[in-house]
Amino acid sequence: MALIDRFLERMVKRGELTVQFPNGRQRTFGSPDPVLRPVTLHITDRKVLSRIVADPALGAAEGYMDGKLKVTRGDIRDLVVLARINSTWEHKRSALNASMSRKLLNGIAHRIQSHNAARTSKQNVAHHYDLSDRLYDLFLDTDRQYSCAYWIDPDNESLEQAQLDKKAHIAAKLYLKPGMKVLDIGCGWGGMALYLHEKFGVDVLGVTLSEEQIKVARRRAEEAGVSDHVKFEIIDYRDIDGKFDRIVSVGMFEHVGTPQYPVFFSKCRELLNDDGVMLIHTIGRMGPPTVTDSFTLKYIFPGGYIPALSEMIAPNEPNYMFVTDVEVLRLHYAYTLKSWYDRTVAAKDAIIDLYDERFYRMWLFYLAGAETAFRYGDLVNFQVQYARDRNTLPITRDYMLETEASLNQAVPTARHQAAE
Repeated sequence: MALIDRFLERMVKRGELTVQFPNGRQRTFGSPDPVLRPVTLHITDRKVLSRIVADPALGAAEGYMDGKLKVTRGDIRDLVVLARINSTWEHKRSALNASMSRKLLNGIAHRIQSHNAARTSKQNVAHHYDLSDRLYDLFLDTDRQYSCAYWIDPDNESLEQAQLDKKAHIAAKLYLKPGMKVLDIGCGWGGMALYLHEKFGVDVLGVTLSEEQIKVARRRAEEAGVSDHVKFEIIDYRDIDGKFDRIVSVGMFEHVGTPQYPVFFSKCRELLNDDGVMLIHTIGRMGPPTVTDSFTLKYIFPGGYIPALSEMIAPNEPNYMFVTDVEVLRLHYAYTLKSWYDRTVAAKDAIIDLYDERFYRMWLFYLAGAETAFRYGDLVNFQVQYARDRNTLPITRDYMLETEASLNQAVPTARHQAAE
């Protein structure tokens, strides 16, 4: 029996996967499942089979991107869902793991890329965030929030509403007062910084390493007439000077790199006033520390890494900053990524016109893989709050709930309208 047959027999228990092989042979693996759509693949190149066995995610992704693995029944998301649901994290199934030799190579690549010195950090950011503005307009919400939304009613609310709720949820944890100075590390296109100024009257410095993002953020501040209070700079976090009352970082910690964690936390403590508070919102993993998968490292986020919760706590311990609140958002990013996937499919022709069909297929695989990692794998979102002084924040979480309720007092109407 061929290696690929043994691999697929081991991988597919739930759901039905039919494969047409390059030599014309066809075989069905698994069994029908009421939850899963049947998937049929046509693989046209024998090399794809060996690559899938060696590194399932990367091998399938590259075969799909190159048009040598074609999904003829269902779509690529259906394939990824079928694979993931047969390898759920809670049940300790690992059929999708790479071979030992591939794991070794992946580990070496991860350690090299995750060093993330200042020069390479900018290059890594440009790889992903300096893509065409038009691309992000096609699949993100109108505020371009490129991070996990906060879904209060995922069956009925829009992506725009969920992203607005995310900003309110984070802002409530910062315990803001008018006139405070806030540092937004990894400010993206400026949406969070502009929101904090609008709702709380704070002055915000947003920093990024993306040339494309900074142009949009500055333009938005100018158009809103708040450039004196909301400023944006291209600068590495290690080179920031000054003191701030609050630090917020949304979706940036994934790009810091494990060797730089002690540097990051030390620098943030240095930047905070004595009664300063910091909130980090990041993708995280429920398991122990590991390495970045080869597909993500090669095509999506070079230098990127998803931290375990322990890696957000231990590197901060020498800094004597209190960890004052930890929240785990489990399925919120799965809902967000499904929305991005659907919008990407709807924008297929426009994306192919911007790039090409290979890029479009790569982007679909990225979004489908990420969604299912949150739905069935070990990925979640962490929101971790830190404070320099134990007395800065109230001793209960009531202030968060009260502030969030105040920010969202008009939300039920907006959410109801979205459902209609």
